Amino acid sequence: MVLQREKPINIWGFASAGEKVEVSFAGQKKQTVADKNGNWSVILVPLKTSAKPQTMIIAGSNKIELTNILVGEVWVCSGQSNMEYQMRKLAKIPKPKNEKLGFPADEVEKAKNTQIRIFLVNRKQLAKPDSTHKSWAVAQDSALKAFSAVGYFFAKEIQEKLGIPVGMISSSVSGSAIEPWVAPDAFAQDPYFKNVKVSNDPGKFYTPMIEPLSKFKIKGFLWYQGETNCFLNETISYSYKLKTLVNLWRKAWGEQLPFYYVQIAPFDYSKQKSDKVVLTTDTEPNFWEAQQQVLRLPNTGMISTNDLNDNGGDLHPTYKWEVGRRLALLALGKTYHQKIAFSGPIYKAVSFKDGKAFLDFDYTDSGNSSSLTGFTIASKDGKFVNADAILKDGKVIVSSKEIAEPKAVRYNWTENPMGNFYYNGLPALPFRTDNPLTNQFKTN
Repeated sequence: MVLQREKPINIWGFASAGEKVEVSFAGQKKQTVADKNGNWSVILVPLKTSAKPQTMIIAGSNKIELTNILVGEVWVCSGQSNMEYQMRKLAKIPKPKNEKLGFPADEVEKAKNTQIRIFLVNRKQLAKPDSTHKSWAVAQDSALKAFSAVGYFFAKEIQEKLGIPVGMISSSVSGSAIEPWVAPDAFAQDPYFKNVKVSNDPGKFYTPMIEPLSKFKIKGFLWYQGETNCFLNETISYSYKLKTLVNLWRKAWGEQLPFYYVQIAPFDYSKQKSDKVVLTTDTEPNFWEAQQQVLRLPNTGMISTNDLNDNGGDLHPTYKWEVGRRLALLALGKTYHQKIAFSGPIYKAVSFKDGKAFLDFDYTDSGNSSSLTGFTIASKDGKFVNADAILKDGKVIVSSKEIAEPKAVRYNWTENPMGNFYYNGLPALPFRTDNPLTNQFKTN
């Protein structure tokens, strides 16, 4: 396994009531006595990075030896099927259209990096004690085949760039909504949910698949979920559900840990039949907007996947290696403070003058560029038309001969976006300047 470096480490377990227990690891020895229910725990002082396998000995009336333990960075990744998407699928998918992003179809065959360790959560077993820790594996062979592709490619990039061991814990359920990943009482604490009914089995996966991990020290979270809630046409309710999840998980671990998440990929929601709601071409852009609100919470980041689907009818786009890499760029830039470009342009503000819109962005070139595509513009009647757009001195200037007095601008506001606004190869997040959630969504 990998233990988290530079944080006090909980080691816990079960014994007979009153049994003396000693834990030895990395030159530390800690003793304790099991309580009347047989529970015991010790805390190791923060550990230094170690790429050399070490052994932990836990001795009571019997002795447990845990071997091949490294010390480095540990991340938890969670969500629905696009996070669960297994490495074994890479060998079977057709060749992707965007050749620039590569195609590591044979990654499992080539993976021999013993510095990456993986733990796949089994929801039936996690709550039961396991003194052998058999769920941990080196990221190769059959264990890697069954593991999250996004989680693995994130770990691969982090390990390569930092040169330290990385442990990934994947806890995902295909088709899951967000509510099962949140304890019911967490919803009860947010005023928003006083008037909003929470369905979809709140707590169903949080209790067996997240809560038992919370004593295990980690560096941060990765989240890739939303399609199930998008099918229900959710907007601001999803913003609040995701906020509740972030706050709950941070509280469970007792730290304001980084939370990096994935904007769901383009998909033809408007072509799907739903007996619950009417899905339109605005369904997905509205959902992206709801996801983006959570960026207003501290220590968060979201990657865009606007360019990562070759086929609008595919709910599970292939480019999982690039999703993992983009999440890793966020972590390398924001958590590990490397001097790299880690985000595409994010809309900040707009002003209107002389029939043009002047837009400011975080994360963009200060230079100039020729025409940008994907922008639309409207006057106060709210009818949007395709716009001309250029980047000049770091501002995007948007206009149209058809609109004399513009009032609003949108970018990639469609479920099949084709805009070409990038920064260092990373796409801009879609947005609209007339975003109603900015004032509706409360972060505290």
